[in-house]
Amino acid sequence: MRFLRILLFVTVASSALLLNAQSRNLDIYWIDTEGGAATLFVTPSGQSLLVDTGNQTVDDRDAKRIADAAKKAGLTKINFLLTTHFHSDHVGGVAALSKMIPIERYFDHGDSIELQNPGAVQQWNAYKALVEGKRTSLKPGDTIPVDGVDIRIVSSNGQVIPQPINGGSSNTFCLGAESKPPDTTENQRSAGFLLTYGAFKLVDVGDLTWDKEMELACPINKLGTVTLLQATHHGFYNDFSGAPAHVWALKPQVVMVNNGPRKGLQLSAWNTIQRIAGLEGVWQSHLALGSDKDHNTAEDMIANLEATADCKGNWIKASIPPNVSSGGAFTMTNGRNGFSKTYKIR
Repeated sequence: MRFLRILLFVTVASSALLLNAQSRNLDIYWIDTEGGAATLFVTPSGQSLLVDTGNQTVDDRDAKRIADAAKKAGLTKINFLLTTHFHSDHVGGVAALSKMIPIERYFDHGDSIELQNPGAVQQWNAYKALVEGKRTSLKPGDTIPVDGVDIRIVSSNGQVIPQPINGGSSNTFCLGAESKPPDTTENQRSAGFLLTYGAFKLVDVGDLTWDKEMELACPINKLGTVTLLQATHHGFYNDFSGAPAHVWALKPQVVMVNNGPRKGLQLSAWNTIQRIAGLEGVWQSHLALGSDKDHNTAEDMIANLEATADCKGNWIKASIPPNVSSGGAFTMTNGRNGFSKTYKIR
C-alpha cells in the first residue's frame, strides 16, 4: 500500500512538472552590453541558449549583466553558448561569465581569421583553452539541440544555406539592389540562425555583412518571412550590414535593435527599417544619441536612454506562449519601465 502511495505521488508530481513546463513561455532577453551583443533564450523546459557575451571590461560589466539576467530567468547554468564571431564585443565576456555560471557546451563558426595582432591572439587562445572538449563548430544547415525549439544555422564561416527554407521564394527586391565587395573580417564569418517556435520565427545573423545578406536574399529569399528580426550588426552599423533586399524580404512584424548609445541605428538604418512592409514595432536597447527623436522609436520602447557612463543596463524581453499558432500573440516588455506591447502573429 505504501508503495502504491509513493508511486501515485511520483506520478502526480511528474505530471505537474510536465504541465508546468508545457505552460511556460519561450522567453528571450536582449541584455544590454553597450554596443556589444548578448541574447538569452530560455525554453519552457528550462533549457537555455546564450548568443554572444558582450565586451571584456575591467569590472566585468557585461558578464555580470548576463549572469543577472540568467538568475532572473531562474537558471543555474547555461546549456549552450553560441559565439557568432570572434570580435571582442561578442566574445569578450565569455571568460568572466564562465566563472559566474557554468556553461555546458560551446558553438561557433570555426577558427578566428583575425589573428594579426597580439591582443586578438591572446583572446583566441584563451577561448580555445576555455572550450576545450566542449566545442562544436557549425556549418549552414546544422541545428543546435535546444528542447522544443528549432534553431537552424543559416550562415557560418563565410557560407550560407544553399537551399531556401521556411517557404523562401523569388525576391522582387533584388531588382536593382546595391551590391558591395566581399567583407574580409570576422563579421562575414558570423554564425546566424533561424529560430522556429510554433508560428513564431526569429532571425539573428550576428554581424553578418552586406555581401552575405545578399547571398541569403538574392535572387531567392532563402529565409522566407519572420515574426521578429534582430537587426544585424547592432542596427546595420555604418551600412556594413542591412542590405534592404534582405531586410525587406523578411517582412518582420517587429525589429529588435541591440544598438549602443552611438553604435548602430544611424539615419540610413532607421530609414531601411521604416520601409519594411507591415512593420508593427521597433524596440531598442539604447536611445541612438547621434540621431534625433524622429529617428528613434517611442521612448517607452527603449531600454536605456543614457550614455554609457550613466547607463543602468536595462534589458528587453520577448515572451512567446507554448504551442503558439498563426493568430496567436507574443509580448515585448521593457525592463526599464515595465511597458509592454502584444503582437498577433501573422
